[in-house]
Amino acid sequence: MKIDIDLITTLRNQTGAGVADCREALLEAKGNLDKAVEILRKKGAKIASKRADKKASEGIIYAYIHANNKVGALVELNCETDFVAKNEEFKKLAHDLAMQIAAQNPLYIGPDNVPEEVLNKEKELYKDQLLSEGKPEKMLDKIIDGKISKWYEEVCLLKQPFIKDEDITIEDLINEKIASLGENIKVGGFCRKQI
Repeated sequence: MKIDIDLITTLRNQTGAGVADCREALLEAKGNLDKAVEILRKKGAKIASKRADKKASEGIIYAYIHANNKVGALVELNCETDFVAKNEEFKKLAHDLAMQIAAQNPLYIGPDNVPEEVLNKEKELYKDQLLSEGKPEKMLDKIIDGKISKWYEEVCLLKQPFIKDEDITIEDLINEKIASLGENIKVGGFCRKQI
């Protein structure tokens, strides 16, 4: 099967993946653009898991100030080498993350960063709410797990839908960049200020 160069370009613009990866994904998806995007996302997740143990000790601190000059965010984005830290694709990711933080006001990087006492308090609130609604006790744990997952999407940066593409999470976005840049990438920290 021959893949049209325009289709490769479209996929590349959508995902930021390399030409060869886009061509390979489109061949595997038999020319279906949506399936090719999914194939690249899965490939990105696999590469990210392989690189997870690599130390990300280089990187940048990126500042974003919203157009109204009333909201700003700083993000520390780490990678393995200074070569990648200077890469425009890496800087664009830092910009997108800082903009996400300014717009969505996450409280934590990911679920692992949520203090246990905060998580337990949230679970207790849900449990009390569900009991007052008369939900059966044997169903509580499953319902609470679902509510906690939804809560993580609000308070954890990595679990939030990306403001520029709500079909992917910030974690997916970072995994795509790990795949295309070939290095581990981690959010080292962030802060947000609003007046």
